[in-house]
Amino acid sequence: MSRPASGDTDVLLKARQAIASATTVEQLRQAQAVVLPLDYALNLADTAQIIGVSPGWACQLRRRFMAGQVVGTADAAKAGGRRRQNMTKQEECEFLAPFLASAAVGGILVVSKIKMALDQALGRKVALSSVYNLLHRHGWRKLAPDKRHPQSDPVAQQEWKKNFLKRSAKSAATGRRVKQSN
Repeated sequence: MSRPASGDTDVLLKARQAIASATTVEQLRQAQAVVLPLDYALNLADTAQIIGVSPGWACQLRRRFMAGQVVGTADAAKAGGRRRQNMTKQEECEFLAPFLASAAVGGILVVSKIKMALDQALGRKVALSSVYNLLHRHGWRKLAPDKRHPQSDPVAQQEWKKNFLKRSAKSAATGRRVKQSN
């Protein structure tokens, strides 16, 4: 058998007032999650079924009401946001400014240097993925290497191919063989 619902008469009176003054469905459900178990001795599962939520959420609604948090109001904690941030967006911009300035000239960012500076700025080690996430938030991404080197010389490559064919033909004509060592 489940334990009886907790709550005193003050909580019950506040919940009844909240039912009368509820402006949203969430506020009504929260107050009902408190009143139904206390007035009608319903267990949490039955209360949740009546108000149309899961038993876990009904328990959350009860606890939050008893703690003074009314759902759907400005003082209620909102989900979302950067709760585990290392720096604010402004601090990140200031931190990345010298690296982005040097990258604008050279066109390359060295992630290992940024990671070392970030470790030093935060006073602890962070994962490499944190640095990539930081760069991603500010519009940078890791680029894959191109199919050819930017300083390659196609003319020199063609010349080498021509000479390579002549050299391989000479070695085939002389019959030189390379001995294999066992």
